[in-house]
Amino acid sequence: MNWFKWDLNLKIRLIGDSLFNMLFWMYFPFITLFFSDAFGKSIASMLMAVPPLISLLGSLFGGYLSDRWGRRPAMLLGAFLQTFMFAAFALSSSHWLEYIAYIGLGLGGAIYTPGSSAMVADVTPEKDRRMVFATFVTGRNIGAVFGPALGSVFFFQYRNELLWTCTIVTLLYFVAILAWIRETLPPSAKMNRSGSKLPAILKEQVQSYGVIFRDKVFALYICAGILVTIAFMQLDMYLAFYVKEYVPAQTLLAFRGWTFNLSSEQVFGWMLGLNGLLFVLCVMPVTKLFEKWPERNVLIMSSLLFGAGMLMIGLTTHVWLLFVFTVIFTIGELSRSPVTDSFVSKYAPVHARGQYMGAANLQFFVGRFIAPVTIFLSSWFSPLVVFGFIFLVTVLSSILYVQVFRIIPADLYRQQEEKDISLES
Repeated sequence: MNWFKWDLNLKIRLIGDSLFNMLFWMYFPFITLFFSDAFGKSIASMLMAVPPLISLLGSLFGGYLSDRWGRRPAMLLGAFLQTFMFAAFALSSSHWLEYIAYIGLGLGGAIYTPGSSAMVADVTPEKDRRMVFATFVTGRNIGAVFGPALGSVFFFQYRNELLWTCTIVTLLYFVAILAWIRETLPPSAKMNRSGSKLPAILKEQVQSYGVIFRDKVFALYICAGILVTIAFMQLDMYLAFYVKEYVPAQTLLAFRGWTFNLSSEQVFGWMLGLNGLLFVLCVMPVTKLFEKWPERNVLIMSSLLFGAGMLMIGLTTHVWLLFVFTVIFTIGELSRSPVTDSFVSKYAPVHARGQYMGAANLQFFVGRFIAPVTIFLSSWFSPLVVFGFIFLVTVLSSILYVQVFRIIPADLYRQQEEKDISLES
């Protein structure tokens, strides 16, 4: 689908999301260090466990809000909350207020995201969704690659200027949503609205998500996602530990007596840089390559390829082999990203698409919560055993994906979508 043929909603949001994500990655990697200096490592480690839980609740609420009142109100609320919290962070003279502002930033993003993803599905033909989601993934990862490098300067030396820039950008994005983004909530969703009193709203939300989590197919899908997220999170957890502890400093390049050497920490930095660069450069080509593949095959291949790449890393400490295996697991990781949103958008009933998008985020929150188990295992077992565990969870994930698509064949959720569209007309 040519970018010039995109709906105006998508064009505005791609630009806004990419700009904001660049700013996000200029402060996010350093926030734990910031609060560690402010509160001490022990307190900071406990404090950092709270924002993901708040964001999980925000994601569920954002999904409910986007289905009940519209994608646009949920996105406006999320963008406004982020604007307000950035300003509070910039004006604050208290570390506790800064911590509350940081929680609020995560909450605003969590409320915004399900409606934003649902809107992509609302305005994009089913056959084009993978490529559109892949374009959004590319925009996000441009920020993830360049943001930390810029943030290492601006966050520590010009923090207030950075925070005010974030405030202005999110405010302008809020205005753009208000002025130019149109509502895309399907008519079938509007018919499901109930009373507006708080007890009725809370009861309706609990009932709605109760139905979703009792959906056997979706529950299996979330469990598979939790397992593979545990593996994906090792890029920032056990992989960092392994490279630092077991990979020696070594020569990367040598020519006529000239050598270019990397320390253990630099080897890990290059692996992360390669991972990020591949995400930016290869999400679109890889998505195009697998465009005709069913979601089933892509999800299974992604899990196994990532797990195999990580397992092979545990077999070597040679820097060039580490780079090769990084390419392997990165292809597995990036091939999955556009497909997950595409699958949920097709599987979910149109009237509950936002809530399904919000509920799908549960796999990431739970996976991140469980992921540190590898650090615990590393104190008892060898690296090969730990990498074997990482490979095992990806194999189990692929088995669950097989079961998901055994219960619901590929053509079945297309029939579900056609049924919902007929209801709208």
